[in-house]
Amino acid sequence: MILSTIDIIVLVVLLLSTVLIGLYFGRSKKKTLSEYFLGGRSLPWYIAGISMVATTFAADTPLAVTELVGQYGISGNWLWWNLLAGGMLTTVFFARMWRRSGLTTEVEFIEFRYSGRPAALLRGFKAVYLGGIMNVLIMGWVNVAMITLLEGFFGMTHESAFIWTGAALLIVVFYVSFSGLKGVVYTDVFQFVLAMSGSIALAYYVLKAPEVGGLAGLRASLPEETFSFLPSVGDGGSGGRYQISLASFLAFFGMVWWTSWYPGAEPGGGGYSAQRMLSTKDERSSFLA
Repeated sequence: MILSTIDIIVLVVLLLSTVLIGLYFGRSKKKTLSEYFLGGRSLPWYIAGISMVATTFAADTPLAVTELVGQYGISGNWLWWNLLAGGMLTTVFFARMWRRSGLTTEVEFIEFRYSGRPAALLRGFKAVYLGGIMNVLIMGWVNVAMITLLEGFFGMTHESAFIWTGAALLIVVFYVSFSGLKGVVYTDVFQFVLAMSGSIALAYYVLKAPEVGGLAGLRASLPEETFSFLPSVGDGGSGGRYQISLASFLAFFGMVWWTSWYPGAEPGGGGYSAQRMLSTKDERSSFLA
């Protein structure tokens, strides 16, 4: 893919817009940790909510979802849709409590709930394990996805894609460090609107392509099982549909959803979702977010 002048202009404008939004909302001096890490606890519920969703929409998201749907059809999405129950648990029972706690970060909750040296050790372990190990793995696969996209869409060599991804990281580090949480969430909103608009437009034009023939043509060219919403439970499933054993089904819906950890989707809340709930104006805003 060869970039034209207008393509380059659009990319530069988008990058500059992201940086300027972050700088604009970070222009005020951060006198306290609350102002830096929580935006002064003043976020509207819809800004905090969009930021939560946007944080899960990274470069790896379209690659992962496309692979799941390509292999298992629509029902393959239940590999991550099963986390919905834990998210609803957070919303209904814990969102107000997070805001009521008055904490600054999620790891602070450990010493808020427990006490003594064991609590401090657990807090330190969680900070190192999640912040120093899991976050490195997550950022690693997101950046690998970015490199893959640059290689695939722009025909870059691996080395060039690596350099451009590193440059993008430096831009992000710059505005995030300067702006604090408030700048981050507002750039999240901008990027989410941009990403969703692009995804919807792409789907529209792909369906209109003569090779696809619209939604009717797509359905005619793929097995009916591809469009099944629910997975096949037990034996006897057919190709093009996600198949799961009865034991696995019972494990997912009886235990996994409330015992598993996934960034931002922990049952009860945690990570960046807890950070957004803590940054809202009041308990009602935390619940609505």
